[in-house]
Amino acid sequence: MNKFSKALVLGAMAFSAVAFAAPKGKTVKIGGVAPLSGAVAVYGVECKNGIDLAVSEINAAGGINGQQVQFICEDDEGDAAKSVNAYKKLVTRDRVRVIIGSLTSGCTIAITKQAQAQKVLQIAPAATAPAITDAGNYIFRTCFIDPFQGKVGGKFAYSNLNTKNAAVLYDIGNDYSVGLMENFVAEYTSLGGKVVAKESYNTGDKDFNAQLTKIKSAKPDVVYLPDYYGTVALIAKQLRAQGINTPIVGADGWDGLTGNAGDEVLNGYYSNHYAEDSDSPAVQKFVNSFKAKYGKSPNSFATLGYDSVYMLKDAMEKSGTTTDVAKIRDAFEKTDGNYVTGHIVFDEKRNPVKSAVMIKLVKENGKLSTAYAATVDISK
Repeated sequence: MNKFSKALVLGAMAFSAVAFAAPKGKTVKIGGVAPLSGAVAVYGVECKNGIDLAVSEINAAGGINGQQVQFICEDDEGDAAKSVNAYKKLVTRDRVRVIIGSLTSGCTIAITKQAQAQKVLQIAPAATAPAITDAGNYIFRTCFIDPFQGKVGGKFAYSNLNTKNAAVLYDIGNDYSVGLMENFVAEYTSLGGKVVAKESYNTGDKDFNAQLTKIKSAKPDVVYLPDYYGTVALIAKQLRAQGINTPIVGADGWDGLTGNAGDEVLNGYYSNHYAEDSDSPAVQKFVNSFKAKYGKSPNSFATLGYDSVYMLKDAMEKSGTTTDVAKIRDAFEKTDGNYVTGHIVFDEKRNPVKSAVMIKLVKENGKLSTAYAATVDISK
């Protein structure tokens, strides 16, 4: 090794020591990466609200191992390149060793390899693409994955809605949408259903009438729309305008429709992580606290953010440390407890094992709202 190369290596080691040294003092730093602005801002804003609520409750109760929690959140605007910049800022300038985020699968995947290489514990609250945890054993998630909820949608459409013929309309350029579509089709057909139309579009499209005309002619009993709430609202309006009045079914990306759509999404159902009207004490405590703090009901992203913090708190307390990330990681992997989104344990890929609920879009007091429809277990 020449002198120049040796100097580079020593410099890199020195940088690493500064960047990843455990934070000193009585504060537990937790980093966050989320879309606080942009097309899917409702995901990030609501998740941050849930995290902030958890942090305020924990600090009021004495903190974690006697230390107060500080949450530092960076806006990635739902853009993968900005997710990388946010990650770098958090680990180098703020020196965090635990990050909650991001929210969408593409933005989350953009930082998993760096987090794994640098042994930064990354918890993805709502990113559902299966490949996310492939980066390694420092990457976890709080939500279930796309194959699971795609199958949940398929079973619900066939068994609960008693349909026999389905159509699907999906974004061919979005891994989230494609993964859900594939698993919906697999489950629905395995149960005896038939997919009579399978149409696609490109990310950013606004006109879906050509695809919907083909779907209408196929006369489906149900239409599966696996996409985010903004696109689903556009599709649903054009779908109803064409006279397609069948039930529509989707996944957790629909969360946010109640504030961004109208009657066109009624007779719509989507898989989600919890139901606000559940009689679970943990759910009711969370919902009431959230409403008191923010003056509105929490969506699933708020709930997943909230659970992420409490799972982390439990891991830090069980490991007896807020700074030794390896020990915290080991304790986090052994999570086995009851949270707002259910009883959570991890499988071998650090994906949570839990049930899913189906939510129905309804009208209450002249406003679009949601109601519990069913709990779906695809293991049976």
